[in-house]
Amino acid sequence: MSAYNSTSNNPPVLSHFDESGQAHMVDVAGKQDTHRMAIASGVIHMQPETLAVIVNREADKGDVLGVARIAAIMGAKKTASLIPLCHPVPLTHVAVDFTVKDGCLECRAQTETIGKTGVEMEALTAVQIGLLTVYDMLKAIDRGMVISDIRLLEKQGGKSGTWRAD
Repeated sequence: MSAYNSTSNNPPVLSHFDESGQAHMVDVAGKQDTHRMAIASGVIHMQPETLAVIVNREADKGDVLGVARIAAIMGAKKTASLIPLCHPVPLTHVAVDFTVKDGCLECRAQTETIGKTGVEMEALTAVQIGLLTVYDMLKAIDRGMVISDIRLLEKQGGKSGTWRAD
């Protein structure tokens, strides 16, 4: 089965479904081990006063970004336990960064492995868990925070090679 090619007029072939439409885990046994990397990002919108609590390290619960970074790394490592058809991937590297950008807090995660399947889901999971942790630590002062724009920015490796978001 092949991956979806958006430049083709053919309908996508979804590899997580067999010929009868039943969900299954993709067999990757015949694939070559290659270096694989993915970068994902997302943002959490909050009140300026809430963002100031993070920047000034004034949160009652402690170092918000330090805790969120560890949570994001743990999330990447637990992806196969959270997403039913994901393969367990032996991660070789996970990096998570938070940046104040346009009045929001951006989380960016990079995941890497040498293996038979990619690490896009691990990068996306890391971002989501990191941002959820920020929400959890600050919800007492700002329940209106909004997590958005979770997306894959780049992936490298495997048969399909490199892909970058527009």
